[in-house]
Amino acid sequence: MISFSCACSLCGREYEFTPERMLCDDCASRQTPDQPLMGVLEFRPEGQLPRDWDSLDLLPVEREYFPPVPVGQTPLWEPEILRRETGFPKLFLKDDSRNPTGSLKDRASYLVAAYARREGIERIVVASTGNAGSSMAGIGAAAGLSVKLFLPASAPPAKLVQSLQYGADLIRVDGTYDLAYDRSMACVAGEGGLSRNTAHNPLTIEGKKTVSLEIFRQLGGRVPDYVFVPTGDGVILSGVYRGFEDLFSLGLADRMPCCVAVQAEGSAAISRALDAGSFGTPVASSTIADSISVDVPRGGLFALGRLQRHGGKAVIVSDREILAAQRSLSSRSGLFAEPAAAAAWAGFVKMKDEIDPGATVAVLITGNGLKDIDSAKKGVSLS
Repeated sequence: MISFSCACSLCGREYEFTPERMLCDDCASRQTPDQPLMGVLEFRPEGQLPRDWDSLDLLPVEREYFPPVPVGQTPLWEPEILRRETGFPKLFLKDDSRNPTGSLKDRASYLVAAYARREGIERIVVASTGNAGSSMAGIGAAAGLSVKLFLPASAPPAKLVQSLQYGADLIRVDGTYDLAYDRSMACVAGEGGLSRNTAHNPLTIEGKKTVSLEIFRQLGGRVPDYVFVPTGDGVILSGVYRGFEDLFSLGLADRMPCCVAVQAEGSAAISRALDAGSFGTPVASSTIADSISVDVPRGGLFALGRLQRHGGKAVIVSDREILAAQRSLSSRSGLFAEPAAAAAWAGFVKMKDEIDPGATVAVLITGNGLKDIDSAKKGVSLS
């Protein structure tokens, strides 16, 4: 049986996790403007897993509260043509575009919805570049929750339509994700509701760790040598690390993988921080990969700390490389990924000459290409 404690990822102070406290009181009081969140909380498991364990056994909400929607258990592809062409016979694609709303973000929304149901909370508030919002709207619909969503007006139309179809109360923000985030937090403070905002709510990190647990099980109880992760605000990367950390701390895994944060050239704050050792002045983001486009990575400190602790790497790819990767991934494997997800493949292509061809490599495909057709058109010729 597994139990969980909750502590600050910076200072280690322990807390009881509640809807009213989602950051460390001490560290959050030292927050400076335009910098990643300080005092992000993390859950720490203790105990022993049952012999026939699954991902829900390692989440801090009892399984009876999860809504009836099939999140997770996504396939791990073995792409024959890509393996042959790259010379990596143990190359895998983790296809999280197969989640109910078409993205990995469902893993976070699933846990947030379960927590809300357990606590009797009926309203969720979230800011998003598109996927987290449509995810929370869809999972919230299955859970019987109302969802208020703040989305930049520039978000791809498919993600807007998806959110509205699910019944979300959609507020379009004339500005960036960062402005949408600020508006959503003001809404929580003024009107109430549970924040599902990435990093601010540590359940978003905890839910995303299930992708690592699945990869481990799908590889027959083995840790891959490398995991390529598309990275914007850093929360997916943090979740990937958390999953493997849990496996290691519970004695199921004997090592950690090398995680590679793949960032778009126009949104590379975490990569720059890894080089410099800390975060500097924010740079306005501009990339075709909207799902990983942020000025200030809210989960940046958590993600940077994990990269530094576990010897992770970062690689930056251009929009041109992302579009080329989207096309090659689709035409050589049959997996159509949105630009942010294709960035992970672009990162592997860029780094593969630095990796032993005998390595086990998992490339994380986080979202479906149908979520952003306008961007995909730029990578093909339409006549």
